[in-house]
Amino acid sequence: MNIVARIIRIVSLPVLLALGTAVHAQPIEAQLDCKSSGHDFIAPLLANNLIQAKPMRVEANSVNAFRPANGVSLTAYGFKVYAVVAYQKDDPLFQRGKGEPIADSAYGAVVWGGDDEVTQKVREAGSDADVHHVAPFITAIFCKQ
Repeated sequence: MNIVARIIRIVSLPVLLALGTAVHAQPIEAQLDCKSSGHDFIAPLLANNLIQAKPMRVEANSVNAFRPANGVSLTAYGFKVYAVVAYQKDDPLFQRGKGEPIADSAYGAVVWGGDDEVTQKVREAGSDADVHHVAPFITAIFCKQ
């Protein structure tokens, strides 16, 4: 199956459910300044029950992807967050993937928004985060140390 079609299929149900949920969005862009660690990014989100405790996916490079908790809406730079991602070497909060870890520490967010728009907002905020195209209107904001 085409990767884009797979991503769209996986994310479409949560999107439809989220559209029907009227909740106050919790901004997380302050933590996406690339001056933190994977642990320091994820631990408060877990402690405040803003994300699900178990990652929805662990990539081969050990990046753990966590969905927002049920009924929680997160935003980054004004864009709705689909998932937050992170890894910290030797940290029990994170599962290790089958391959080589991406870095000793990495973290970020996957948002609903076009690459150019997300890049513009990230740069306007003064963040050094990398911005990566994931799929049409799905973009990753990522910090790696």
